[in-house]
Amino acid sequence: MRSQGQAAWELLLPAAGAPPRRRGRALQEALREAVRSGRLAAGTRLPSTRALAADLGVSRGLVTEAYEQLTAEGYLRSDRGAGTWVGGAARAATRGARDLAAGTPGIRIDFRPGTPDLSLFPRSAWAAAQRSVLTRLPHPSLGYPDPRGLPALREALAALLARRRGVVADPERLVVCSGVAQASTLLGFVLRARGHDRVGIEDPGSPEHGRLFASTGLDTVWLPLDEDGLRPGPLADSGVRAVVVTPSHQFPSGISWSAERRAALLDWARAVDGYVLEDDYDGDFRYDRAPVGALQGLDPERVAYAGSVSKSLAPGLRLGWLLVPEALLDEVVERKRTMDLGNPVLDQAVLAEFVTRGGYDRQLRRCQRAYRERRDALLAALAEHLPGTRVSGIAAGLHVIARVPAGFGPPERFLARAAEAGVALRSLEEYGTARPADGDVRLVIGYAHLAPSAVTTGIRLVAEALGRG
Repeated sequence: MRSQGQAAWELLLPAAGAPPRRRGRALQEALREAVRSGRLAAGTRLPSTRALAADLGVSRGLVTEAYEQLTAEGYLRSDRGAGTWVGGAARAATRGARDLAAGTPGIRIDFRPGTPDLSLFPRSAWAAAQRSVLTRLPHPSLGYPDPRGLPALREALAALLARRRGVVADPERLVVCSGVAQASTLLGFVLRARGHDRVGIEDPGSPEHGRLFASTGLDTVWLPLDEDGLRPGPLADSGVRAVVVTPSHQFPSGISWSAERRAALLDWARAVDGYVLEDDYDGDFRYDRAPVGALQGLDPERVAYAGSVSKSLAPGLRLGWLLVPEALLDEVVERKRTMDLGNPVLDQAVLAEFVTRGGYDRQLRRCQRAYRERRDALLAALAEHLPGTRVSGIAAGLHVIARVPAGFGPPERFLARAAEAGVALRSLEEYGTARPADGDVRLVIGYAHLAPSAVTTGIRLVAEALGRG
């Protein structure tokens, strides 16, 4: 068992010097980062709350709150009468960092988008929901489930989505599935059986959509966007009768579709007897603007709505949902039944408990605070180290688009120098067919999974590699 050392607590002094309103959060983040990095190893005993508060010159309540929060997350463990120790999450965090480094040699800071901060997963609250479910769940509920999903979860999700995202949510038309990936393939198989041979995807957009629909036998057609959304002309000329879109916070451009383009898309769907798959991948994360309601609420008979807990809780849970137009419901449910007989009952019951008892709303508020702080750290770092960079898509979501001036070098050199410095970045050009002619570097920067200090360090490393630090 390692003993505590006085020098170890010096790493918390910058957090103690933060502005009063941010001091508690800064202290929690500093402790969390120290555990992740291995500077506080598993088994290290922490000072008492009174002693650490005195050393740092902060209130004891601030330290107590930090200890309690990190204990709930699994970073620390507290034994009654024996103090507080760095827990097993330290080993998992260190091992995860090593695994990432092994998978991508030389990477120190990974700005590639798509991953939330998995350390924010509410371990204690989730464990409490599991215990409650195992105590109360009737034996018959452990049999083969309704392929649509556990009724309690469908009802809980329908109420949640109607309240938070403005969808028309009938529990009978909600299918619990293994994330948006399975929702897409379920719909793809049904459309293919109905005679569709192609589906339109946004350009730029997620390449994963194309791969998923290809697995169902559907070809994909890139459909160009502008600042308002999908362009009606190319859509009409494409000949497709189904499209997948991200209208509330377009991936990756970050735009929110205009009301006119939303209406035009629905008019098109009605005219061609087609369907829209709305991927609401990060619909709960809004920082500087009011939430934009889901497209599905405008026409639930033409829009299939998909979402998941991958960004709000963890992708490893493999829990998502698909709200299905009435005309497609029976076929989607039958495809779900033959595919896997339904999602695991216990996992569904735990999520239902978590949602109905308010845990999911609390988790969203907690993530919202953390991700907004990281976004702000990214904007500040770009302004300081890469001046002149223009950013967009910052009002929502878990990534931004950064347009770095051509003066920082051609895109190929910029990305190569960043990689040499140990910073993983992705250019906007990786997500579509358009290529810039002005020499600017367009980056898709994910920040949710990085501590504010890591965000700042990553941008500084890039600037130094370009000779601008």
